[in-house]
Amino acid sequence: MDILTIFLRTVLIYFVVFLMLRIMGKREIGKLSLFDLVISIMIAEIAVFVLEDSRKPLMDGIIPMATLVLIQVVLAYITLKSRTIRVLFDGEPSVLIKNGEINREEMKKHRYNLDDLMLQLRQNRVMNVADVEFAILEPSGKLSVVEKEGKETAGQHDLPKGTIRYEGLPLPLIMDGKVQDDNLDKIGKTRFWLKNQLQAKGLKDFKEVFYCSIDHRGRFFIDKKR
Repeated sequence: MDILTIFLRTVLIYFVVFLMLRIMGKREIGKLSLFDLVISIMIAEIAVFVLEDSRKPLMDGIIPMATLVLIQVVLAYITLKSRTIRVLFDGEPSVLIKNGEINREEMKKHRYNLDDLMLQLRQNRVMNVADVEFAILEPSGKLSVVEKEGKETAGQHDLPKGTIRYEGLPLPLIMDGKVQDDNLDKIGKTRFWLKNQLQAKGLKDFKEVFYCSIDHRGRFFIDKKR
């Protein structure tokens, strides 16, 4: 009898949760804001709470879940009418790269590091920061990227042909003022060579550079600390 009860309760809770998520809208599937995520997690936790103890009345779970859905629907309606409330709950997009320059302050604000940025650029099929006109971090955490026109040469500094024989993705040589020695080894260069290249660009020290990379054609991308 207990097994049958658990089975029936599980089926019922499944359809209740399914129905509530449908009421919350397709927005839940396509984009989970922080507020949406909290609501979804709480509904899941309440569902588990009811299923764990078959002696608990089902209404002890259904009523709290229905309350959460009601809160979400009401706030969704309010945010349609008020941008201020919408920004309060969903947040605003943040520009991480503008006109090919990385915005360090905005990255710090969201505790977003260079590795996160490189990962999401690659997911957008962009391999070089130098090719980016704008990169916008959406409230959902997705990075929207607008590439430069004529990106083959935009924002890049050419080195003499034949200086680099590395074939592959652009390699970070400096990240947040720290030299990436492993990547220098990959292209067969030294810190002395890198410092000379920076001095040719008017930079005296590695610590002046927030991000520096080089592609397989020997072209630098340099973003200075501001």
